[in-house]
Parts: sequence; structure tokens; C-alpha cells
Amino acid sequence: MLEMPLDQNQWGTLQELVCDRLVVGGVVTLLFAGLARGIRGVNLSGALVGFVISLILYVSAGPGAFALLVCVFVLTSFATRLGYRKKQKLGTAEKREGRTGSQVVANLGVATVLALLFAIQKNSIYMLAAVAALAEVAADTVSSEYGQTSSHNPLLITTWKTVPPGTDGAISASGTVAGLVAALIVSLVAIAVKVLPVRCIIITSSAALSGMFCDSLLGASLERRRVLNNNAVNFVSTLIAAMVAILMASVYG
Repeated sequence: MLEMPLDQNQWGTLQELVCDRLVVGGVVTLLFAGLARGIRGVNLSGALVGFVISLILYVSAGPGAFALLVCVFVLTSFATRLGYRKKQKLGTAEKREGRTGSQVVANLGVATVLALLFAIQKNSIYMLAAVAALAEVAADTVSSEYGQTSSHNPLLITTWKTVPPGTDGAISASGTVAGLVAALIVSLVAIAVKVLPVRCIIITSSAALSGMFCDSLLGASLERRRVLNNNAVNFVSTLIAAMVAILMASVYG
């Protein structure tokens, strides 16, 4: 059956909503990008790309989606700064000028596309998948950053042999728990800002963990062999988290 086109009043309401979000979202996301640059969470390219992505999320899915992005930024920034001197000695610390534009796209690109699909089709499954992708970013970054500072004997996920902290594909109990907590926090924020209902917390958290472990598998195999770089691994991992969320939603309703 063909859908009826929007009447003039509906188009007017939609255009007014988009304009309002563009104006408010433009100011809010510009301030956010400036703050992120100011505290060196991102470099100049990261700030510019982050502004565009933040604005797309705000306009497509509303202030709730933007709040999720802020939550992910806070969690990952804190984890990155945790034990920074130790990470410098290991040679695994993030550059002081912050994440680049390519890193921002690798981590947030999937969620942004899903938010756009949600805006176009008004299908809540895209928002569910977007939250799962964002939760995966938080889980993966927090688990990796915290694991490097708390674990002295991480294991390579493919062989279960002890490897130095910071090795691609290394996992630890403390890092895994930290990643789970991060995924739960993002999922709870999604519920608090009414982006998702409470029942979705298991799906988004489980999907995020699936993506996190896939990130470790890809890191231990393809990244160590230089088949994929870290940005590609991060992008694929968020995509996997989103796909797992969609699959779980279709199976369990």
C-alpha cells in the first residue's frame, strides 16, 4: 500500500521542527566541539568532524541522541586520561592533541548513519542500533584504556597467551568488566533521556559487548597483520554491534 503524502500542515510542522533543531543544535554542538577541542579531547580536524556529526545526530534524533554522544565523550575522555603516564611508558597513550577527524568518523560514523535512517523512516530499530553502536564505542575504549592501567598480564584473545598491556587483541578481566559498565551507563542514559524503553538495555549492552570482543578478535588477527588499521577495526566493530542489536530485536521482539 502506498503511503499518503504529508499534507501542508504536516510539512510545515516538520520543517519547523528541523529549523528549530538546526538553530538550537547548531549552537549547542558548536559549543560542545569547542569544549572538546579546548580540553584536547580532539584535534582541529576532530573538532570539525565532531561538530558535523553532533549536529546530524541532534537534528536527526533530537537532544536525547546528543546527550548520548556527550556521555560517550565523557566516558572515553576520562578513560583515556586514566593512568596516562603509564600508557606513555608503554607507548600506547593517545596523542595529547586528541583524536583526529578520521578517528571520530571511525567511532561515530555508523551511529550517525543509523540516526539519519531513523529520521527518514521513523523506525525505532535504527535508534536501537545507533545506541548499541555508541555503547560499543564506550565499552571498547573504556575496556582498553582501563585494562592497560589495571592489568599486568592481559591475554591475547586468539591464543590466551600472556602479552604486554596495550597489545592489539589483548583482553583482561578488569578491562572487560569496565567495558560492560560503560555499555550499561550509555544504555541507562538512553533510557533516562527517553531514547529507548527500559526493556532494550539488555539488547544494547549485549550488542556492545559483542562488538567489543569482535574488536579484540580483529585486533589480534587482521590488525596485527596490518590488514586493517585501528580506524577500520573500530568502524567494523561498531557496525557489528549495530547488526547484533537489530538481530536480537528481530528475534526477541
